Amino acid sequence: MIEKLRDFCKKHREILVYLIVGGLTTLVSWAAKFLWNFAFYGGTSAPTVAQNTILSVVENAAGIAFAYPTNRKWVFQSKNPNILAEAGSFVGSRLLTMLLGWLLNLLLVNVLGISTYIATVVSAVFVVVGNYIISKLLVFRKKKQE
Repeated sequence: MIEKLRDFCKKHREILVYLIVGGLTTLVSWAAKFLWNFAFYGGTSAPTVAQNTILSVVENAAGIAFAYPTNRKWVFQSKNPNILAEAGSFVGSRLLTMLLGWLLNLLLVNVLGISTYIATVVSAVFVVVGNYIISKLLVFRKKKQE
């Protein structure tokens, strides 16, 4: 039984580590978002479009700052010597998924009237999956010689 679990973990290491790192990234970004919301907007569950936009930027800035080094080192184990180009690709991809999350939040909160807390969880599912796919296929893809 232990051997089967070990083989499973070895075979699926990248996705398992991504789930852990992605979970931690989500916690970091949500903490930043909700702390900002409580500090500057009184913890509203129905932020305005402008507030929602600022919350999205705060959330993603914190998430990107945490996610790049952890994804590089532990998830994708990148050895790319061109860290600036890789980091630029990572930030660019995260800005794309930030747009997705922001639009989902605007739709759910400002159009449909759903609580920002529920909308944050719903949009996070789409963003986390999108982040993994883009990171795997574009940012941290392995070169043929690796």
